[in-house]
Amino acid sequence: MRAFTEESIMRGRYPAGSEYVEKVEGSPLAKKRGRVLLEMQEGQLRLHEACTKLGVRPTRLHQLRHAAMQGWIQFLEPGVPGRPSLSTTAEAERIRELEQALAQKELELQEAQIRAEVALILPHAAESGKKGQRPSVKLRKRKPR
Repeated sequence: MRAFTEESIMRGRYPAGSEYVEKVEGSPLAKKRGRVLLEMQEGQLRLHEACTKLGVRPTRLHQLRHAAMQGWIQFLEPGVPGRPSLSTTAEAERIRELEQALAQKELELQEAQIRAEVALILPHAAESGKKGQRPSVKLRKRKPR
């Protein structure tokens, strides 16, 4: 195994600083903000110089810096190693079955609510004895003129 000495670490390219912002995707405003925030972190800009460059107050600059750092740290959190499983687990299958049962019960509930509304609106339809049988309607005969 090769030991790293101070001399071996100092060889090579200098790390990219705030100019690296130009290599990533984003709007010109977002890139400008990123560049200024990195220049501040590197000690190239003071707080008031950064505020002047971005046209914001110190409070807003602190908000931007905090949000950027928070996003960066969240992105660097370790994830679940390996590829996601393509096969469904027993738990996922059970959830799918329960979701289907719930959808069926919701449909049945809607049907029952509609039947109740129809019964309120048309009470004689609920009183008819057999399904499909039309309620009898008595017609009056007209008197001849």
